[in-house]
Parts: sequence; C-alpha cells; structure tokens
Amino acid sequence: QVHLVESGGGSVQTGGSLRLSCAASGFPYSNYYMGWFRQGPGKEREGVAAIYSGGGLTDYADSVKGRFTISQDNAKNTLFLQMNNVKPEDTAMYYCAAGRWVAPSRMLVGDEYRYWGQGTQVTVSS
Repeated sequence: QVHLVESGGGSVQTGGSLRLSCAASGFPYSNYYMGWFRQGPGKEREGVAAIYSGGGLTDYADSVKGRFTISQDNAKNTLFLQMNNVKPEDTAMYYCAAGRWVAPSRMLVGDEYRYWGQGTQVTVSS
C-alpha cells in the first residue's frame, strides 16, 4: 500500500525558512517522479517543484525559483522541500505526490501524478 506522509509545515514570518519532508513507502521510489504541489485559499492547485528520483532532473515553478529547493534521500525514500525567503503568497496546503509515468515537460502538472499525501499546512505571516 502506498503511503506519502508530509511533515514540517507550520507558521513562519515573511523572509523565514521551512523544510518540508515527505516519507514515501509502498512503491519503488527510485523509479518515480516526485513532486510538491500546493493549494492556497481560493486558489487552484499548482506545481511547486518536482524531481525524478532516479536523479538528474528537476523543475520549479517560476514563483519559487531561487527560493525553494527540492531534494531527496533515496536511501530513506524521503523527499524534501527547503523553503527560504518565504512570502505571504506561499501560504498554502503543501502536498507530496508520486508518479511513475510523468512526461518530463509536465513534471509540474498534477494530473501526471498517481499518488498523493494528505498535505501539510504552511502559513506565512507578514
């Protein structure tokens, strides 16, 4: 059974940092694309960052480039999102997702991903 469990969310002030984690189990992690998505209040879900767990391929939304970094610990099947210099517009529920057959050009498209976690809330205050 596939499990994706996010952690690390919380409240932070503008300019601060957070590190989100996603513990994955129940599927062959090293062959999957892994992504972070978010949905803010009154907004549609958007792709934030994604990585191919086999290595060498990442993608970021323009809104987070230079501020967020996606990484992973393949030995522990864990995905991370380091969030630096956060802004109030980063406030959202953040979800971890996994997909086996993701087109590299569509790594930030949620429909490409099969498995989803329950999310962790990030709130940025000004």
